Amino acid sequence: MFQNFRPLGNNVWVKRVEEEAKTAGGLYIPDAAKSEAQTGIIMAVGTGIRNQIGELVPLQVKVGDKIFFGKYSGTKAGESFLVIKEDEILGIVE
Repeated sequence: MFQNFRPLGNNVWVKRVEEEAKTAGGLYIPDAAKSEAQTGIIMAVGTGIRNQIGELVPLQVKVGDKIFFGKYSGTKAGESFLVIKEDEILGIVE
């Protein structure tokens, strides 16, 4: 469906990474208690944005980065994809 998607400007295309369904102590978390994942892998990035003097400022993230974003960030595209502005990314998970 979105195989040839290329985000524009400072947008990034993110595939959500589902969190582990089991706690560190070995307990399984039921589906009703799970929330949507707030981590994902960047699948594509836009070209960046222009600053006040017209120079193109590239994005700080790149394809393949694992990121953490806010609960209500971005726009859903299908079950496991989002389009997020770079400003909504809280950090890169190392």
